[in-house]
Amino acid sequence: MKRKIIKINEEKCTGCGNCIPDCPEGALQLIDGKARLVSDLFCDGLGACIKACPLGAMSIEEREAEPYDEFRVMENVSKAGHNVIKAHLKHLKDHGEDGFYNQAIEYLRQNSIEIPQPDEDKPMPCGCPGTMQKDLKHGQSELNNWPIQLKLLNPNATYLHNAHLVIAADCTALAYPNFHGKFLKNSVLIMFCPKLDTDPDIYVEKLSRIFEKHDIKSVSIVHMEVPCCGGVEMIVAEAMKKCNKSILIKDYTVSITGELV
Repeated sequence: MKRKIIKINEEKCTGCGNCIPDCPEGALQLIDGKARLVSDLFCDGLGACIKACPLGAMSIEEREAEPYDEFRVMENVSKAGHNVIKAHLKHLKDHGEDGFYNQAIEYLRQNSIEIPQPDEDKPMPCGCPGTMQKDLKHGQSELNNWPIQLKLLNPNATYLHNAHLVIAADCTALAYPNFHGKFLKNSVLIMFCPKLDTDPDIYVEKLSRIFEKHDIKSVSIVHMEVPCCGGVEMIVAEAMKKCNKSILIKDYTVSITGELV
């Protein structure tokens, strides 16, 4: 299958080993003086190890790889003790990986291992401040939440409870001059690009989890008049179909000259 996975630039890597502790899954080892990805099965592709590399030798690529195996990962993680288990569980939760999180919990139950309770307010162990959920209702603009990109958004974020969602294509916020005043007041913003983002199935799955977990009051779709932007409507419709939900939708189209059509 094709999925996201860690890539190591061997020319940049000095074998310092700083990345190893930040991969509790056990996907990385030092071999012949270099950090190596030793198993596709153990790499979740979320990039917890990237911040530890002082030379920028690590990145994420999308390629053919064996499917990530949470049960195999938990065999490694559980050997490292309570704190590593706790960090791994929070890592999964903070990235909205509910399926893998549930598998990890099931492994712990099956093996009679204590299930840690994650600290919701602490920074993410992978060091990604751009994905930390924030309620911005008292900020300087009409924007009420962070992050806004669907790829980064946590489906478990508390600001999604009883929310009015604005699901917008990236270009609309720049093309429509009154975007804040028209759409954002008392709403939660979610943005993505149906043309350039590579895997719409991930967006369908994430939106489906949001619709299923939270009592969403309404959905406003905002997209450009260009044909490729119709993917926003398609993705939202598929997500509702997947979770068998029917939510009031308002559909807005923005022209390339900046007017609502």
